[in-house]
Amino acid sequence: MTDLTLASLGWSPFFEAQRDADDIGTPARVTAVHRASVTVLGPQGIATLLPPEQAGNYAVGDWVLHDGTVITRLLHRQTEVSRRAAGEVAMRQLIAANVDTLAIVTSCNADFNVARLERYLAMAGAAGCLPLIVLTKADECADVDSYIDRAQDLSALASVIAIDARDPEDAKRLYPWCRNGQTLALVGSSGVGKTTLQNLLTGIEDATQGMREDDAKGRHTTTSRALRPTLAGGWLIDTPGMRELRLTDAAEGIDAVFGDLSELAQGCKFNDCAHESEPGCAIQAAIAAGTIDADRLARWQKLLREDEYNSESVAEARARNKKLGKMYRSVLSAKHTKRGNES
Repeated sequence: MTDLTLASLGWSPFFEAQRDADDIGTPARVTAVHRASVTVLGPQGIATLLPPEQAGNYAVGDWVLHDGTVITRLLHRQTEVSRRAAGEVAMRQLIAANVDTLAIVTSCNADFNVARLERYLAMAGAAGCLPLIVLTKADECADVDSYIDRAQDLSALASVIAIDARDPEDAKRLYPWCRNGQTLALVGSSGVGKTTLQNLLTGIEDATQGMREDDAKGRHTTTSRALRPTLAGGWLIDTPGMRELRLTDAAEGIDAVFGDLSELAQGCKFNDCAHESEPGCAIQAAIAAGTIDADRLARWQKLLREDEYNSESVAEARARNKKLGKMYRSVLSAKHTKRGNES
């Protein structure tokens, strides 16, 4: 991509308003995060910078100010896609920043999973991104319309398109979400066609492998996130397939997906109604009337419980790490003082 400007990189008044006259550094956008460094792209070109803190505190898509060697400031994010990190340690994992549209990629086969799609939609809502559901392998499905209808029923906020991810013309249907400096991020399970889509949208060929017939999954080699220019004039972030998506700090996103249930719950007789067997439960009345699916209620309650637990765990871990950081700095300061006195 030639003749880069801040605007073509996705710069907006939101970021410009954060700059001060005393700021030291030039704006640039994070294209990749490494173990101890960050790669950025700006009008001056590509640079590899040293962060003043852990590189893990930065996300692909971030805007920073830098002096050519060191990051001098991380600008506030307009949107932030994150989850609770996999594993036993309670940590929040940054996935991408300043994403305009989150494309949730699944396929018209056994990979299509309502509960998983609801999780991704909740993540998009919590992040502040526009949700887009992309149904791949439409060319291999005899009943594409049923998949489209099921996806559209999940959220009134989400756009839904069904495509053959290997068809260059079909891939162009995503152009409206990745042009004019807009950033589109692809998320979803492994093997649903994200890397194939990335190749067609960016013109940058990444390796893909064949398909296993037993589980209808393709195989690709995406192992890390990167910001890439699209042929439409915007930006694309492809992410590795997620084996598990645990939400954290996603209450607003969950409410956006299950807004009908939240609204119904306000009509319950008791404020602390568990929507089980309490008298005057508006949700149970709707289930009895056939207007609400009992499975949908169960999925909503499961996500609420999970988000509450994960959010508390991550907050506790953050507070503990902050306390440990203060203790380490105090110990180092004491050592320096002791050495100074001894000399």
